[in-house]
Amino acid sequence: MKKYRMFLLLLVMVLGVAGCANDQEQKPVRQKPSEGYKKKYDPPVTITTVRDVGPNTAFKNGETIANNVATRWAHDQLGITIKTLWYVPDRNDAFETKLRLMLQSGQKMPDFVVVRDQLLAQDLIDSGIFRNAGDLFDRYANETWKKAMAFDPNVWNAFIRNGKRMGIPVLNYAYNNDYVLWIRQDWMDKLKLKAPKTIQDLENIMEKFKNSNPQGLKPKDVVPLSIGFKSSMNTWMGDPAWIFGAYGTLPEQWNKTASGKLEYGSVQPGMKEGLLKIKEWREKGLIPNEGALWDEIKTADPAIRGTAGIIPGPYWMSGWPLKETKKNQPEAVWKPYPIPAGPNGKAGRHGTQVYTEVLLINKNMKHPEALFTYQNDLFDHVADPDPNDPWAKGIFKGYDYDIVNGKTVYNEDIPGGYVNVNGYFLMGEGARIPDVQINNLIRLSEGAEPKTAKELEIVNNFGAETASAAKLVLQQEQISKKNLFTGPQTPTMKDKWDYLSDIENRTINEIIYGKKSPDSFDYFVQTWKQSGGSQITDEVNNWYTGIQKSKKR
Repeated sequence: MKKYRMFLLLLVMVLGVAGCANDQEQKPVRQKPSEGYKKKYDPPVTITTVRDVGPNTAFKNGETIANNVATRWAHDQLGITIKTLWYVPDRNDAFETKLRLMLQSGQKMPDFVVVRDQLLAQDLIDSGIFRNAGDLFDRYANETWKKAMAFDPNVWNAFIRNGKRMGIPVLNYAYNNDYVLWIRQDWMDKLKLKAPKTIQDLENIMEKFKNSNPQGLKPKDVVPLSIGFKSSMNTWMGDPAWIFGAYGTLPEQWNKTASGKLEYGSVQPGMKEGLLKIKEWREKGLIPNEGALWDEIKTADPAIRGTAGIIPGPYWMSGWPLKETKKNQPEAVWKPYPIPAGPNGKAGRHGTQVYTEVLLINKNMKHPEALFTYQNDLFDHVADPDPNDPWAKGIFKGYDYDIVNGKTVYNEDIPGGYVNVNGYFLMGEGARIPDVQINNLIRLSEGAEPKTAKELEIVNNFGAETASAAKLVLQQEQISKKNLFTGPQTPTMKDKWDYLSDIENRTINEIIYGKKSPDSFDYFVQTWKQSGGSQITDEVNNWYTGIQKSKKR
């Protein structure tokens, strides 16, 4: 009996160990990345994703985002079959809504996703479905891509968790939405006005445009400065943020103080002064009375009609939408001017992050290295090809360029029409090196002949004043300030931020439209701090300090 009891005990122990092993096998195991990086896969490997289709993405030859010249290129040249599980138009947050429903309902995620919405990206990272992408990047990204990523040392910040880089930022051109003031030069010449150096100079010009309009417009029909703040006080076209920059702050973003800490721009003293100036300009009719109802696109309407004198916007606005003005006012000439300074010599504009989206890679993706085969090729041949590169004339023959009678043709000369194929690629606009475009524009502004593919693209597709506007952007680089808090919502933000944003927007509009006195701003700041703002500020700075420490490891 003693031996029998010992046998049973051993049997239980063995079965117990076996049961534990089986339990472990049932748990999802993080798949190790394949060591099979190749320039081309034979047989082809299949990778899955979901897509949105931007409003400017067009197709020809019956193609779709799931089946087009770029997906054929990936299959034929790289041995990568791209399977798009679903795609939707990029309207009314359709992509974000569908992807969030997948997450909330526990549906199986694709091998990778490219996400623009930052809150959704943070939730996807927190889901645990996606893997540390930084180690893959270090292992497989080529030197061109790595050098491009090193342009901005803060580019990874938004996607770091516990020191791990959980998503790969999809790079954009630097300064892409940094802006200048676009001013009607024909009006300036006829009125013999000089370039504005200060806010007061600008105000004098706006009054002249309104009350002595050289085009013969009645004062009520002129929009001296076309700005709007329906979407935000910190946006990309028709933006009013630089007005606050003249008084030492930038709204709706986290700025660095002299002590190195972050502070929220909308609750700083300069905000009150900026609001008073906007209120004054509205009452004088120098800005649209309906500014609170105007989004970015709406601010361009009077500029296109030829009734606006000034509009803030990016260096590329010379091509779109300002080129359209000549259809309504053939004599119209737009020129870029620097951002003016405030009464104490201060100036500021919001800066542009050098990424637009983030690539998240599923833990269970069998061939994550294939993403790097794909993107490395684009960085080698599309990001900044030299004149001898096979893709130097364009990307896909018959789409963004063609050869007709031995001559390279573009735009309307392409048989069957031009399409911008950049939107076909998996990540952003193909592959972008942040400083390539601005550097090419500077060379062209100094009289260089266009030779490289990127320089030819600029000459063919951009407006005449784009290069000089880009030069101005760089000349004022020191006044450009990016939002330095790019992390996930802090604990207090999750509970309080909607309320704090609501009272901020309400206070701003009530002051501008005279429903409350300017002193109500002081009460707003006090309420903001007491209602969670001070705690959020501490949490934001804790995040920022942690990010800086993790990058030093």
